Amino acid sequence: MNCSVRDSVLLSCTMERQLDRLCLQLLWDFVRAKETLIKSPFFPVLFSFTAYMAFCLPYIALDFLSTRLPNLRKYKIQPQSYPTLGMMVPCFIQSVYHHVVWIFPVTFLHWYWKPTNLPVIAPELPQVLLQVGVCLLLFDFEYFLWHLLHHRVPWLYKTIHKVHHKHVSTFALTTQYSSVWELLSLGFFAAINPFLLGCHPLTEMIFFLVNIWLSVEDHSGYDLPWSTHRLVPFGWYGGAPHHDLHHLKFKSNYAPYFTHWDRLFGTYTESHPS
Repeated sequence: MNCSVRDSVLLSCTMERQLDRLCLQLLWDFVRAKETLIKSPFFPVLFSFTAYMAFCLPYIALDFLSTRLPNLRKYKIQPQSYPTLGMMVPCFIQSVYHHVVWIFPVTFLHWYWKPTNLPVIAPELPQVLLQVGVCLLLFDFEYFLWHLLHHRVPWLYKTIHKVHHKHVSTFALTTQYSSVWELLSLGFFAAINPFLLGCHPLTEMIFFLVNIWLSVEDHSGYDLPWSTHRLVPFGWYGGAPHHDLHHLKFKSNYAPYFTHWDRLFGTYTESHPS
């Protein structure tokens, strides 16, 4: 009887792993079908900008709707401040300018130096989840140190980081409203971690999407019932309330996502009550 139960469990686990692998393989086969586009030097910048705007759009719609629908205002972290079209347009124009003038040349050089290789086999799901998680933790640590340094050294703040603090109440399009050196340095952190871990191209794409989404959510200005920070227990993931408070109070909450580094360094401030 025990052997029968054990065999059933093993069979169930094996079938589950095979299903996970099949799903990822189908996804990867779909991606590989676009091989010409993916191997193009234009793909990285198109991928980055398209994902960024796609993640911003729901929050842009929410900004316009919540001024007219009182039931949505309770989710706004700073309900007294709403972005106007005049505030959004410069952010959008600057993002386009940075992608075309700066990010594209950098990604073109990377494409020339290291051509894209698309293996036939997809990665396994546990490997994807582990590597994406490690990449996020590494990026969070790198950004924390970079961010803290740029607040503690006046020249660095004034020269590089001050642009990003123009808006005390953030909205989605302020995510990439920053100096080009800040954008490129954070882009470097995001790109180097999957490279160092030897991630599969699919894992790398998933990490980029997750990282862009979390960055936009951080700056959205909304604490929604399904916000990411509500899914992580014990307050170890700060999310939008955590980062919004950084823009409001300036000298705390330097980590972009998790809260452990701010707690360890004594720079943690309790988020707005939800």
